[in-house]
Amino acid sequence: MTPEQLMEAQELKKSIREQAHANRQTQTDKEPLSQKICETFASLPEFAAAKTVMVYIDVRTEVRTRHYLPVLLQSGKRIVVPYCVDKELELFHLENMDELAVGMYKILEPKTELRDLPAKRVDVKELDLIMVPGVAFDRRGARMGHGFGYYDKLLEHARANAPLVALAFECQLFPEIPTQAHDVYMDKIVTERAVYLGKGR
Repeated sequence: MTPEQLMEAQELKKSIREQAHANRQTQTDKEPLSQKICETFASLPEFAAAKTVMVYIDVRTEVRTRHYLPVLLQSGKRIVVPYCVDKELELFHLENMDELAVGMYKILEPKTELRDLPAKRVDVKELDLIMVPGVAFDRRGARMGHGFGYYDKLLEHARANAPLVALAFECQLFPEIPTQAHDVYMDKIVTERAVYLGKGR
């Protein structure tokens, strides 16, 4: 990519990110749509096949997962949630909702005193299925996050055979997200309307 092309891609990314945030902000019926999306996720063959599943906990206007977490905790799967420490995502084995508390950014996350317990720490290589949030996607499975790279770093180290399944509202899908060689594609994107098959890794 030439410097000009790179700059053009960055501009396009910025405008898509802004549009996606606005779309998500004005999305009505977030609760029932999120419930439907989570139910679809739990009915995927990838979920049935997995033993250890990573589930993100929603922030701001993301597809809401927190209300569905109790259902997933009853599924017989080992449920893992990510939390942020020094710009890196760490993984926590969640066994019940009481292990979560509201953190300083009003984000629901594992209680500080539990994080270093050996039984609670999980390595990314142990994940059989990874639920991924995002700001915008296209139907090829290209993803755009907030631009901080937290998930990019985490997914770099995930096993190649661990499917990446994104949850999104239909309003977060765009015709094409600009990508670079190092970008990771989702295997599937679940919205309230459909399950889209991405390119994967």
